Amino acid sequence: MNFPGKMDRSKTTMAGLGMAAVLFLAVNIFANITLNSLRMDLTEDKLYTISDGTRNVLGKLNEPILVRLYFSKVLGERSPAHAAYHSRIRELLEQYRSISGGKLQLELANPEPFSDAEDQAVAFGLKGMPVNSVGDLGYFGLAAVNSTDGKEVIAFFNREREQFIEYDLTKIIYSLASPDKKSVGLISSLPIEGARDEEGRQRSGAWIIANQIREFFYVIPIDPDAEAIPGNLSALMVVHPRGLAEKTLYAIDQFVLGGGKALVFLDPNAEIDFLSSAQAAVNAGPSDLDRLIKAWGVVMNKDKIAGDLDAARRVNAGGAGGKIVVADYVAWLGLTSANFAENDVATGDIKSINMASSGILEKAEGATTEFTPIITTGVNSMKINAEAVRVSPDVVSLFRNFRSEGKPLTLAARIKGATRSAFPDGPPKPKSGGNGDQTTKADGGGKHLNESVAPVNIIVVADADMLHERFWVQESEFLGQKVYIPFANNADFVINALDNLSGSDALIGLRGRIRIARPFHMVDEIRRDAEQNFRAKEEVLMGKLNDVQSKLAQLQGKSDESGNAILSADDKESLATLRAELVSTRKELRNVQLALRKDIDNLDAWLKFLNIAAIPLLLGGVFVVLMVLKRSRRSVKAMTTGSGS
Repeated sequence: MNFPGKMDRSKTTMAGLGMAAVLFLAVNIFANITLNSLRMDLTEDKLYTISDGTRNVLGKLNEPILVRLYFSKVLGERSPAHAAYHSRIRELLEQYRSISGGKLQLELANPEPFSDAEDQAVAFGLKGMPVNSVGDLGYFGLAAVNSTDGKEVIAFFNREREQFIEYDLTKIIYSLASPDKKSVGLISSLPIEGARDEEGRQRSGAWIIANQIREFFYVIPIDPDAEAIPGNLSALMVVHPRGLAEKTLYAIDQFVLGGGKALVFLDPNAEIDFLSSAQAAVNAGPSDLDRLIKAWGVVMNKDKIAGDLDAARRVNAGGAGGKIVVADYVAWLGLTSANFAENDVATGDIKSINMASSGILEKAEGATTEFTPIITTGVNSMKINAEAVRVSPDVVSLFRNFRSEGKPLTLAARIKGATRSAFPDGPPKPKSGGNGDQTTKADGGGKHLNESVAPVNIIVVADADMLHERFWVQESEFLGQKVYIPFANNADFVINALDNLSGSDALIGLRGRIRIARPFHMVDEIRRDAEQNFRAKEEVLMGKLNDVQSKLAQLQGKSDESGNAILSADDKESLATLRAELVSTRKELRNVQLALRKDIDNLDAWLKFLNIAAIPLLLGGVFVVLMVLKRSRRSVKAMTTGSGS
């Protein structure tokens, strides 16, 4: 028996499903073609959003730049992770091409073994990775050229630097688009550009920060005994100045008054001094630029450093009894966006900066300039005696004795406005035997300036250690090359500051996407409070333990001719009392530790409940309520219908 109605409905259903499938494919193809440039980045740190710095660089391209992306298909077949990374880089470069209005040209190449593309990749200096047993190489690199034969290369894309891919690509384009770099003068008492022995041989290489700066600026080293500052500088960088000659101080003074911009790194306790060399450690001391910075409206107390309990970095330190403990080092600060001025271009988009035993800046009394903090500690801070962190700091003791003063401390500040010379009586008189000639103005000569010709613009930072790589970068090796993975934005801050001071904004907002740790603040606060209590009791315990050991040694010294110990009743009673006190204190310490773990474990259990069970339970409850309401409405409707009929 046939059922025409049912067969018609079946055919209609099948046709509808077919039409739906065709429509689904059509919509996807249409969206892929027309909406390819539209993207939504839902990550918290906007990991896939093009930065303002990149847009600035691409928007100002004046000449075409050709970028060739080399990727071996066989490498992608053997390593899906590299294939996915290649897709991301290709899509990023396609966005670059769109933003540049076509000024950036993109070519894709598959350098197969013994092909012209492979020969070209090798000629550019790309490195291959073995992909099979016969020794074939897979390539994954980039070569970019400009119209004047400038060349920049990434020999092989290391996945460890994936979060810095935008930074690396934009840096290459900027270098090709700006062959005439701005000049930055550098005066430093630290071996930033490497150290040489007495015979002139290279003893140590340049700091990574120096290489980073040279990628964007032309650096002109200036002797600490220089009589003049070159007039063609876009900015002057002064690092941990110590023992500068009077004529050099005067040259810096006149450079700034003449309109020169300066980035100054001071330090009351440069820890890197003790790592440079034995001689450097002997001559170590605080920065000495008091005369100039006071004239600019800033003072730094050389006897105090900034401590911050909330920003303290966790380190391995020597604890009681010589054991290694993990403790918060309140003099080593891991600063986050909450510590940076959002409205200052040098810090506005910075996520993380690490500092070590930083000084404290304050506005000088009677200053005529505007003092604007751009990096500060949190309110849970304290001024610590500098002597407590010099040479061999007691990390545990500093943590145990920390007492918050309840207000933020300034670690870096921007100084702007009119100011007067630190040499009101004119140039310093030449030493005996000098020729009396002084060429100290920014342009190499001229009359003495007693006040600024225009508002000064100076950034002063109270820490020089932050420039050394041990505080912001991790080093590894890949395919015979060193790879640097920053874990803080220290270098980005320096580049930002120099770029801004030199009158540009091309690099502002350009930086690697540092992985920021997001701590559980409540858990950390419970842990710190309990640890401070524990460390205090630990100190008392160790004091009692040492006292008991000392008295035991004295008692063991009391012996007869046979070597047997002679203990009086008082000695035995005293020893028993001390042992009882020791047991009691140890028990109290265990109770503190148990309380610490109990509070944290309870909080952890609540967090797990909220993250795992609370939401499903809430959704289930809402579903039950909706079902009950729906049934109630049906019952009411049925009753209404029944009564109506």
